Amino acid sequence: MSKPVVHSIILIITIAIAFLFPKTNLAQYDLQISAVLFILMFLSRRLINQAGRLLESVIFTLVILLIVGTTGNTSSPFFFLIYFLLFALTLLMEPIIAITTAFTLMVGFMFSIPPNQEVGTLIPVFSLAFLTPFALLLGQEYVRIKNDELRIKNLEGKINQKQEDTFLFLSLMLKNHLKNIKSAIESFMGDHELHEIKRNTEKMERLIEKFENN
Repeated sequence: MSKPVVHSIILIITIAIAFLFPKTNLAQYDLQISAVLFILMFLSRRLINQAGRLLESVIFTLVILLIVGTTGNTSSPFFFLIYFLLFALTLLMEPIIAITTAFTLMVGFMFSIPPNQEVGTLIPVFSLAFLTPFALLLGQEYVRIKNDELRIKNLEGKINQKQEDTFLFLSLMLKNHLKNIKSAIESFMGDHELHEIKRNTEKMERLIEKFENN
């Protein structure tokens, strides 16, 4: 399976656990559990690359859903944190995560709403569907910027390598032939030295031409 699919499955399981949590006896320890999760998220920053980002996303999702779930779900005064969660996940993970996360959250909130509730209680749930395209667009733009930065960095590396090759060429090849020409001029006695100067000059021309072509 591809990485986005694996990440989506892990986040779906995380969201399911968060919705089941208020129905367990552990709900009374939500503050303590949230504190422990925040500590784990802080320590996860020392992990490497995507593993650290995935762990941060899971912990961030759990903490926010625990806060919202234990304070009234859709009627919670902290429901707006779900919007921040949606945008944060698109930046931490792949942009497609916004779609799977929003859909899973909508299903979870609709199943958690008691029957015979007013339609107004569903407005916060459906608002997630309207925010998803913006979160997806933000994630795609963020990925594009990161890719552009990576291309610029690679280009700078190639330029630096080219400069190093130029300095190496000048210091080793040309310097050696100039030394031979200088030696031939200092000991100039006739046609032999003149032929040596001409031979070294032609070598320098060929090396310069070859270097320019490469």
